[in-house]
Amino acid sequence: MKGTTALLRRISGLRILVVGDVMLDRYIWGDATRISPEAPVPVIDIARETWTAGGAGNVALNIASLGARCTIAGYFGQDDAGRRLVKALREKNIATIATPGTSQTIMKTRVLVQRQQLCRIDRESPPQAYAVPADVAEKLLRPAVRACDAVVFSDYAKGILSDELVARVTALARAAGKFVALDPKPKRKLAFHGLDLITPNKRESLELAGLEVVPHAPYPAAAVCARLHELYATKHVVITLGEDGMLLSSGGRALKTIPTAAREVYDVSGAGDTALAALALALAAGARLETAAHFANAAAGVVVGKLGTATVSPKELLDYVSRK
Repeated sequence: MKGTTALLRRISGLRILVVGDVMLDRYIWGDATRISPEAPVPVIDIARETWTAGGAGNVALNIASLGARCTIAGYFGQDDAGRRLVKALREKNIATIATPGTSQTIMKTRVLVQRQQLCRIDRESPPQAYAVPADVAEKLLRPAVRACDAVVFSDYAKGILSDELVARVTALARAAGKFVALDPKPKRKLAFHGLDLITPNKRESLELAGLEVVPHAPYPAAAVCARLHELYATKHVVITLGEDGMLLSSGGRALKTIPTAAREVYDVSGAGDTALAALALALAAGARLETAAHFANAAAGVVVGKLGTATVSPKELLDYVSRK
């Protein structure tokens, strides 16, 4: 993709604020050579454990990995998971803003046997435990919004983001002339409006548009794009279609679909975070929508070739683009 080096250079000068549901991703790596005598389940011999930031934290890691400076606001509990989460982010020079609360840190534990995921164990509290009064959030985030070039909301429906919080932070960002993006989760039904970018997947786009999900039916691209613009007045919509690539929309019009760049798909977990990070960075750096989408498509193509929650570096991206 022509111009990738220049785009990465512009991205390196950006400052991004991520606000959303941050969590700790824990991986237990091992092998299974026998069945338990207690129940018909495999016995896992643990070889090692690793930890990284997930959810909104993975968006922040991808932003930092691509060269921009990043600050993330979310819930970090006063527990071992919270301390590991903060450490994982600060090791990548990502600043953290902790929202108040006394609940446990959200953690997803994945058990992998011979590099295949056997199960996932989630530890979290109900969404109301992570809710932040909008006035408190506004006071916490005002300096960071003023200092950044773009605000990225990452919603995993865990409770941090509310209608009022998104509205207040968006108003702060708009008053300061900042770019604003959101990766929405329809079951949260956030009342967002007038953003620069949203990045739902295919199913989420149908739910956001209030259209029925019909198995095996052709995807109604034009109707979805028109309806999303009517409801949310978002400047750009990029709908990730999995193996079918990305659908680009501006002003309510379906513009084109970009085929997926991935050649080998090993693990899709976190690919949406990478796409959101890359799209927001490219657009905030002044790229056209199609250029930004190709950039994000390539970044996601690198990540799905890795196992587990992963990021992409400028060198990996340039190597990937040159091979294509």
